[in-house]
Order: sequence, then C-alpha cells, then structure tokens
Amino acid sequence: MIMTIARKEFTEMFRDGRVRSGGLALLLLVGGSLLYGMRQTQQLATERDTARQLTRAHWVSQPAKNPHSAAHYGIYAFKPRATLATLDDGVDPYVGVTTWLEAHKQNEFQFRPAQDATSAQRFGTLTAATTLQLLVPLLIILLGFAVFAGEREQGTLRQVLSLGVKPSVLGAGKALGVAGVLSLVLIPAAVLGVIAITGMPDGGSDLVRLGVMIVSYIAYFVAWLALTLAISAFASTARVSLAASLGVWMLVCILAPRLMTDVVRSVHPTPSASAFAAAMKRDLDGGFDGHATGAQREKLFEEAVLKKYGVDSLSQLPVSFAGLSLHEGERHGDEVFDKHYGALWTTFAEQERVRELAAVVSPVLAMRSLSMALAGTDVAQHLHFQNAAEQYRRSLMTAMNGEMTMKSKGQDFDYKADPSTWSNVAPFDYEAPSAAWVLQRHTPAMLFLGVWAAGAVLLAGWSIGRMTP
Repeated sequence: MIMTIARKEFTEMFRDGRVRSGGLALLLLVGGSLLYGMRQTQQLATERDTARQLTRAHWVSQPAKNPHSAAHYGIYAFKPRATLATLDDGVDPYVGVTTWLEAHKQNEFQFRPAQDATSAQRFGTLTAATTLQLLVPLLIILLGFAVFAGEREQGTLRQVLSLGVKPSVLGAGKALGVAGVLSLVLIPAAVLGVIAITGMPDGGSDLVRLGVMIVSYIAYFVAWLALTLAISAFASTARVSLAASLGVWMLVCILAPRLMTDVVRSVHPTPSASAFAAAMKRDLDGGFDGHATGAQREKLFEEAVLKKYGVDSLSQLPVSFAGLSLHEGERHGDEVFDKHYGALWTTFAEQERVRELAAVVSPVLAMRSLSMALAGTDVAQHLHFQNAAEQYRRSLMTAMNGEMTMKSKGQDFDYKADPSTWSNVAPFDYEAPSAAWVLQRHTPAMLFLGVWAAGAVLLAGWSIGRMTP
C-alpha cells in the first residue's frame, strides 16, 4: 500500500510542469555552482603554488646581507584552498588568504576577495552550499505543501481515509513520493559533486569529510520534508499550507541567521580595527604596565645580560648583544601579540559557540556551521592556519636573531651572513587539521541537526496521525 501511494504521488508530481521546471532549474544551479567552484579552486591552487615557489626563490636568492635585514625582508605565507571549498567557500572571501611574515610584526591577512566585490556581490556568492541550504527547502515546499491540504480542499482526503487507509501509511507513502521526485535532483547533484571532488588533486583525502557532509545534508532535507508534511497535515487549504511553509522558510533561513548575527555581535563584541591596533601599540611601546619605555626595558635587559655572563661591559660579551637585544624585542612583541590576538581569537570562538547553540531555533544555522567546517572554510580552521603561520614567523625570527647573536660580535649590523644561510631555513609547510579535529569542535551543530531531523519526523507523524479530513 505504501509503495502504491508513493508511485501515485511521484507520478502526479512528475507530470506537473512547474515541478519539472523548478527541479531542472535547481539542478542547473547546483551543477553550475559546482563547476564554477571547481574551476575557482583549481585556479587558486595553481596561483598559490606558483606564488609559493616564487616567494621561496626570492628568499633563498638573497645576496649576503645582515640577518636582521633578511628578517625584515620576510616571506609570504599562502593559505591553501581546501578541496571541499568547491562546495562552500565559507569565510575565506572575508578573512584573506595571505599574510606577510616579517620581524617585529604579526600582520593581518591580505587579499580578501570580498573587499573588491561589488555591493551586489557582498550579499553572498551562489555556491553549491547556498543552493542546497536555501533553495532545496523551497523545492521541498513546492513538492509537499499540497500533499494533504490539497486533497483535503478537494475532498479526496476524506474518501481515502474512509477506505480504511491508515494515516501513518498514507503519510509514509506521500513522503516517499516527494522524496522520489526530490531524488531526481539531489542524486545527480551528489554524483556530480563526488566526481568533481575526487577528480581534483588530493580530493581522495577529503572523502571522510565529504561523506559526513552528505549525511548532514540528508538529515537537513529530511527535517524540511517532515516540517512541510506536518504543516500540510494541519492546514485547511493548500494556499494556507503554502503560506505557512514559506513563512517558516523565511523565518528559519533568512531572518533567524540575520538576527543571530546581530545577537552574537552584541553579546561578544569585537574591537574596531583602529582600537585594536592602538591598544597593541600601547603595550608594544610602553610595556604591559604602561610605564616602562623601550629605552628603560633595554637598560634593564642589558644589566641582566651582563650579570648572566659575569662581565662588566658589552664589549666583553662572548656573543653579540645586538642579536640578544633583537631576540628580546621579539619575545616582548610575541607576548603582546599573544595577549591581544589571543583575546580576539577567544572572542571569535565564543561567537561561533553562540551561533552553534542558536541552531536550536534554526536548522540552517547548524547546517551552515557544519558545511563550512567540513569544507575547511570556517573561522576555526582559518585561525588554525594563522597560528601555524605565526609560529613559523617566530621560528624564522629566532633563526635570524640567532645568526646575529652567534656570528656578528664586533660587527653587529655591519655583519653579513653567507647566502647559504637563507636556504638553511625550512620552507613553510602547512598541514590542515583532520576530520576528527573538525567534528570534535562541531559536536553541538551535529547534535542540533539530528534533533531537528528527529523532532520534525516526530511532529509529522503526530500531525498526520491526528489530521482530520
């Protein structure tokens, strides 16, 4: 009986030209966004590899020069574009992809595509993730809003129930019919996505993430299908069902994310760029107590070094005081950077936590958080890369200052290191976090998405079981 009802619903929906047109348009949107994302990912990967090789060549080809000059010459670190960013580019267009690693500074990331976007583009690009999260629910509503309400309005629901068909059987058949039509769009889209990802370099390493992403989207679509059927079971007419379903979509997909963004900024505000820079400069110049000037700290450090080596003057030191002083300056700067950037990163983490907890009012918030995380384009993984780049910068500065300390005694800033010094510095090599690392940090989003799917199914079962003809 269930399969008979499912075939009847599938046939009727498939014959509807509006459904076919909507499904085809959605499939084209998903396919087009996938192809665009794949092309963009491949292009950016090629550009990044070229830039990495070029900046490394510039570094190792430096002539003999003072190590501190080389530290200021610096080197660029390029954030790799994850393969699954083909599906969801997340925060990448807004946070930048490149940072310059140099002495005394922890620089902001550069080259944010969103900065060069037009006002229309800043509303967001049409990615596969955007299509799946916002437009597929609309297709589900189009398919399912009239399954019960339409038959109630036409009087056929009473006839079907009078024949002894159980509401649960009727609901299961109609749900399978809607799912069958929906699968004509989603299965080709999923196959195309898998082919696109696995066909790219290193795509095979992301299969676990891709698998979890597919399961997550299935749960998301199940939640929308169940919600649509529940509304249709309660609504008196198809028009009421459609209006109510679209209202829920507007509230859950558009208004709730916008509202939660404002709430997050209010609960965990971040300082303005100018205030952040001013506070950091104040600590760099005056120390954490706000009183010790750079000259005073230099004098105290000089006294500590003389005492450590048991000598009376800097000329008696077995090493270069200039190198030691530069290293101490970097150490002080690192403490300041850790204080201010650490507070900023903590605020970002708290904002992400609030967003995930807010998924209790909107499944799209849970799905969006999971999608970006699995694609490697969320805030947490950007900070993971930024921390790796900063640790490399610090090791580079330590190496340059160590060269000064051990070899420039008597010459200080006139000392020139051999060109082979630059090639002895290992290139920056970043390893992205594992899928387990990602999932561990997004357990709330997975739980809320599962709760939404299970809760929607229970609601649909309850409403169908109690619907009246």
